[in-house]
Amino acid sequence: MPVKGVSRVGGLGTAAVLSGAVAAAAVLTSCGTSNSSAPEQPSRAAPSESPSRAAPSRSSTPSTSPTPSKRPAPSASASLPAPGTVQLPPPHADFDYQIGGAYPPPAGVRIVSRDRTASPAPGLYNICYVNAFQAQPDERASWPADLLLRDADGEVVVDEDWGEALLDIGTAAKRARVAARVNRWIDGCAAKGFDAVEPDNYDSYTRSHGLLTANDATAFITLLSRHAHARYLAIAQKNTVELAGFRKKLGLDFAIAEECAEYDECGEYAKAFDDRVIVIEYSDSGLRTARSGFAGRLSIVRRDVDVSTPGSADYVRKVR
Repeated sequence: MPVKGVSRVGGLGTAAVLSGAVAAAAVLTSCGTSNSSAPEQPSRAAPSESPSRAAPSRSSTPSTSPTPSKRPAPSASASLPAPGTVQLPPPHADFDYQIGGAYPPPAGVRIVSRDRTASPAPGLYNICYVNAFQAQPDERASWPADLLLRDADGEVVVDEDWGEALLDIGTAAKRARVAARVNRWIDGCAAKGFDAVEPDNYDSYTRSHGLLTANDATAFITLLSRHAHARYLAIAQKNTVELAGFRKKLGLDFAIAEECAEYDECGEYAKAFDDRVIVIEYSDSGLRTARSGFAGRLSIVRRDVDVSTPGSADYVRKVR
């Protein structure tokens, strides 16, 4: 997600360093998905939280690997099985990003992403946005205090660009508790008729000052992917190009990549996800670059950074 006023540093060098740890991370959740077994029933006590953020954000990715976890890494793991009846988004189809507010999709659009509080667009492939790794400012008080990541002084660690507290996914027990809540949101997406889920802030470990690691992030996303597949939903990797190569082990089906042309990352996503990539650019130059290299291969759209609705002074949507 784009960060206001902060230039992004490419993080591809981390992939080689992380390969052993990430391959091991999937075993933390014993993540075999079987669609032949009955899915768990959604919780009857649906949370009454306020809507997810109206605008995206993206953090700088450090050029060095995150601080290694002090917890022992588990040993080897197998890849998650294929999701079976999960429906993937159509390749290089016209896309609209509506997480800032739902509106009638423009003509020709076949894929839409909307906030979990919205309803799907009839007749289209619908992706449900959930803020999975951070607590939005208006939801922070509703999270248990011990699930907010804290530094050595007991202060909550915050993504300063969006004022969001990072969630503490640093132990298996805490990951399970955070996932239980996010998975209720995923249940809601499935009940509404969405086709896929977009868990945001996968890269929040890079903003944790070394308190969280890539191993923590991949273990947590695997919990979400297993649950999404049990609900017959596809699941997207949101940004975090340095972990794209591990997507099959983690059960991730396609990618949503913000500004990948701006930062010369689209090729990495395309390779990892077999061209099943949705690209959102926030500048005309980014759109031109994306189209020059990937028109006809990837789904590409240019939006305004606040992802506003038509009629707003800031609204921008372009595909050419």
